[in-house]
Amino acid sequence: MSDHPERRRFQRIPFDAPTELLQGERRWPVNLLDLSLKGLLIEAPKAWDADLERPFAAQIRLGEEAFVTMTVELRHVDDTQLGFICEHIDLDSLEHLCRLVELNLADRTELEREFHQLIDI
Repeated sequence: MSDHPERRRFQRIPFDAPTELLQGERRWPVNLLDLSLKGLLIEAPKAWDADLERPFAAQIRLGEEAFVTMTVELRHVDDTQLGFICEHIDLDSLEHLCRLVELNLADRTELEREFHQLIDI
């Protein structure tokens, strides 16, 4: 479950937005640290009692009606942070996420490279 920068192919975008982690009926409001086209990093919630073997959903509120929602798998755990990889994302959420990444990268070419890597996985 480690996350080594030399193997990372997707740039992380520091981002602060209301975010919830969901698992079945359980919901945890979390502090989003960063996200990429392939996943997200959050601060571990204080009352963390999740089943680490089951999938999660992450929901990031971008605006009144705009959300990025994805099914995620836990990949990295330490004392204060949890890293998740995106297993599934709907088209609307992917469009929002791509736009967010595009606005935070130096140029559109980088977004296109990351998007091609995403669909080639």
